[in-house]
Amino acid sequence: MKNEQILTNARLVLADQEITGTLVMNNGVITEISETISTDPQAENLNGHYLVPGLVELHTDNQEKYFTPRPKVDWPAEMAMMTHDAQLVAAGITTVFDSVALGDVIGDSTRVEKLEAMVAAIVESEQAGRNRVQHLLHLRCEVSFPGLMDFFERFIDTPGVGLVSVMDHAPGQRQFPAENIQKYRDYYQGKYSLKDEQMDVFIVEQQANSAEFADRFRRTICAACDERGIALASHDDATLAHAEESASFNMKVAEFPTTIEAAQASHRLGLKVLMGAPNVVRGGSHSGNVAAHALARLGCLDILSSDYYPSSLLQAAFKVAQLDNGYDLPQAIALVTANPAQAAGLDDRGTLAVGKRADLVEVKPDTALPLVERVWCAGKRVF
Repeated sequence: MKNEQILTNARLVLADQEITGTLVMNNGVITEISETISTDPQAENLNGHYLVPGLVELHTDNQEKYFTPRPKVDWPAEMAMMTHDAQLVAAGITTVFDSVALGDVIGDSTRVEKLEAMVAAIVESEQAGRNRVQHLLHLRCEVSFPGLMDFFERFIDTPGVGLVSVMDHAPGQRQFPAENIQKYRDYYQGKYSLKDEQMDVFIVEQQANSAEFADRFRRTICAACDERGIALASHDDATLAHAEESASFNMKVAEFPTTIEAAQASHRLGLKVLMGAPNVVRGGSHSGNVAAHALARLGCLDILSSDYYPSSLLQAAFKVAQLDNGYDLPQAIALVTANPAQAAGLDDRGTLAVGKRADLVEVKPDTALPLVERVWCAGKRVF
């Protein structure tokens, strides 16, 4: 057949097993998988390399560094997107939810200033066909930000919105519980160079905003997403009560739970527990929260996200398969393919199976790190 592509002598990582054999794709779809080695002269020999589904990334703000590569430096949007897209495809990511912040703890932050330009660049580059991987939108909603609903109403019906997360970074909430306000002070004083008296005022303002807006905004946003069929995610849940609240809002993903209690409860209640791939690669959380490998040992790690470092996604999946836990290679690869696709309602991808999109990554085993050799997105070679 004219558009048929045959990849043979590959270690195919399927949903529940690993086989050596052949995968055939045609017109962007997988049409055949077998445990035979093809002798067709058109077949490409992968020489025993792995073939895994294209990686699905639910939460990354990687694009921000290219829009503002240095403080007060504005970079052309088209070039910023091109560079971001290139880094993703080189990491084996074929579907990405670019996360954009609707509000911040500081109202005039770079994230807020660049919001409109970033959303426009993501949407326009996707519609124009300039991207090599598929870019969708993840709206991050800071519920203690007074102007959040203006942003939310402006962007919720933007083409490509597929995930919305709700978060509250005010002192006394989630990541910064009341007993750990000093951690909050240290973090934000260092980030924004605030003097002690400025920090005192900042804390009071953030707590007041959270008390006034957070609950109302969270409920309104969750209801609006339910009406539209858009997947919802919690963020930084720390307690059983947080997990139960998230489940009551029909959330599909629990992003970065900070404690074992919250992670286990979220998993038990049907939310997919998402942790950072850098957490796995580095061996723990950079902020002192629960380690992803600890959740893997408990069997409640469901999704990995590269967050701020795209190449960590594939490396983390292979590392999980090597650690002392119950995850074999197919289960570990599912953390970055099938599970995030399912959580976001993308039923056409995430596994190597007949009828699925031919989003594929050829991975060369290496003594140090698995290496991305080639990438296909909907059957088209893009790397």
